[in-house]
Parts: sequence; C-alpha cells; structure tokens
Amino acid sequence: MHIFWYLPTQGDERYISSPVGQRPPTFDYLKQITQAVDQLGYEGMLLGTGLKQDPWIIATALISATKRLKFLIAHRPSIYPPSLAARQAATFDQISRGRLLLNIVTSGGSLKHDGVFLDHDERYVVTDEWLEIYRRLFLEESVTFAGKHLHIEGGRQLFPSVQQPYPGLFFGGSSEPALEVAGKHVDVYLTWGEPPHLAKEKFDKVREHAAKHGRTVRFGVRAQVVVRETSAEAWEAAYKIISRVDNATIERAQKQMKNSDSEGQRRIQALHGGDRSNLEIFPNLWGGIGLVRGGAGTAFVGSAAEVVELLHKYEEVGADHFVLSGYPHLEEAYHFAENVFPLINLEYDDPTKPRLADTDASNGHAHGASANDLSVLSHYHNLRGGQPAEPTAR
Repeated sequence: MHIFWYLPTQGDERYISSPVGQRPPTFDYLKQITQAVDQLGYEGMLLGTGLKQDPWIIATALISATKRLKFLIAHRPSIYPPSLAARQAATFDQISRGRLLLNIVTSGGSLKHDGVFLDHDERYVVTDEWLEIYRRLFLEESVTFAGKHLHIEGGRQLFPSVQQPYPGLFFGGSSEPALEVAGKHVDVYLTWGEPPHLAKEKFDKVREHAAKHGRTVRFGVRAQVVVRETSAEAWEAAYKIISRVDNATIERAQKQMKNSDSEGQRRIQALHGGDRSNLEIFPNLWGGIGLVRGGAGTAFVGSAAEVVELLHKYEEVGADHFVLSGYPHLEEAYHFAENVFPLINLEYDDPTKPRLADTDASNGHAHGASANDLSVLSHYHNLRGGQPAEPTAR
C-alpha cells in the first residue's frame, strides 16, 4: 500500500465549525506536520488547491525540510497553461530529486472567483486538452496542438524531470467525462471514500477507458481517518469532531453542496442524506465529515485491526494508494502511523525508475501510456547524455 497524508494549507482544527481548537496555517505549523509525516514513513503528502495557500510555493519551501517525502501538488488545468506547468514540474522535480507528483483537479464547482466561467463538461474538455499537451511536452521534441480551448505551436520542454517520462499524474472525478479523462491520461485514479463496491464500479469504468488507449491505471482512495487503540475510543473521537455542529449549520451546508455540479459530491451526499443517525454507511466507514464539508467527507473509523480490514477491502477491488487526513492533522498522522503501519505492507515507488518501462507483452503497450510513448523516451536520455533504457518488468 502507498500511504499519503494531507497538509491543511487552509488551516487546521480540532472541531468542525467551531473556533475552539482552530490552528492557522502558519509556515511553522505546516512544517511541523510535514516533518512528522516524513519521519513517520508516509510516502507522500497532498497539498490542495483553491482558496488556500499556494501549493507550489509551500511545497518548494518544504523540500529542504524533508528527506524522502513526495509532494502531491493539486493543480487546476483551467487556470494554468500546460507549458508553464511542465516547466514548473520539471524544475521542482529536479530540485527535490524526483519527489513531485501532480493531482489534476478539474473542480466540481464554480471557478468564477478565478476568472473561469466554463460549465462542468467543458472543464473536462479543457482538462483533456491540457493533459494531452502537458504529456506530449515531456515526450516529444516539439509540440503543436489545436483544440477547442487550448492551442500551442512549437512547444518545447528543454529540461527533463528526474522521473521519466514525467512526474506521476493523479486525478479524481466521478462523472463520465472524468472517468474517460482518467483512462486516457493519468497514472493513479482517486475516488472519494465511497463503500468499496461503489468504488469498484468507477475503477472498472476507468479500466475500460484505459484499455481503449492501450493503458493501465492504478487506483486510490481519498478519505479521512480516525484510528485509536480500541474501536470505542475511535468512534468517540469521531463524533467529538462534529460535536459542536448544530442542525442549522448542517442544513445550510447540505443545501450548498446540493447546488454543486460535482457528481462525486452528489454520490457522497447520497450515502447519508445529511442524516446524523445514518452516518456509518459501511462497516467502519463514517460519513460525519460530509455533513458540513465537501470533498473528502467520509472517514475510516475504528481500531487498527478494523481499519486495516477496510483497507484490504479497497485493496481487493484494485486500490493501492490511500490519501488520508484527520483532525487535527498533526496528531492524527501519529495515531494512524503508530497503530496501522505495523499491520500493513508499505510500498514506496522509486522515482528514478521510468514508469513506462513496464511493458505489457500481450499487446506491446506501456503501462501508464500508449506504446508510442516508449519510442520517445530516447528524447529524455539524449538530453541527459545517456542511452534509452531497456524495458523491464516492474
């Protein structure tokens, strides 16, 4: 399993919707969380995007404060040209020696505050075109592309990233356009913490889309966690998080979330319907956070053994990445690592090994990309003064 944590660049808290126990996102506090996560043995850390501190700047400032932690930086294609993002990604990857990953966020809500006035489906058209250009910049010597929204002529990426052909791409989304984009472009598809059988339905659809492009995709789950030595302690801690939320706040939040055009948000809301008495939506999967928060609204709750059993249920349907968070993020990172890590097999992808070297002998396609991608890897090695690597099995 590949276990990631989340950095609360919007601020941290002990109780949702309460000023009691709130922690501002000072750099010292964010650094404290990051160094703890690095030392505890998490593989990486997600830095979100939106109305938060800029993830690129925060992550860059934290490189030298960490030793092996990977930075999964959330990135919105609709407000960033792909050529600039490619240069930033290659630069960050070189400085960090291969510790960058990108989480592509199309967004399930309005982006008018950032000057983007596209509807839901058009945002995915932009994401598709953006990823097409972005990936080709790393794979080809010159890129010319004319799409519905994005155009580029003679685009070039002169400096390669440490990770080849480019830093890993994560992505989430539950609508049909999102599943199609995932199958066509990304390395790891993430779902919110829906029950495993519902997550499997989306994984299977992504697999179908990926097969059309001669690709395979890995899968992961984005969720909250509340782990304690006993199940009773964990459930008490979970309900304590929402103990200061009143019914009026829940009603306002549920109404606002219902107006979202995010299919993933609708699926999460449907699991509990805003009902306080209906929050354990699957054994040890709790929907309390989703009463008032969008996004990762479900949590793995229980003793270490119970949470590990739930992790294995997701593993059985194909997930091997888990991007987790908890309240407060510093303490919960310790709770999860100290209780759960001894019971699972942790893996850590080596950033120096080309992901495209994994070839499917049955059809000649590279895992994670089309067969054509392997033929252009030599561009990287020529830039770096080396020779193309021979395909090997992972």
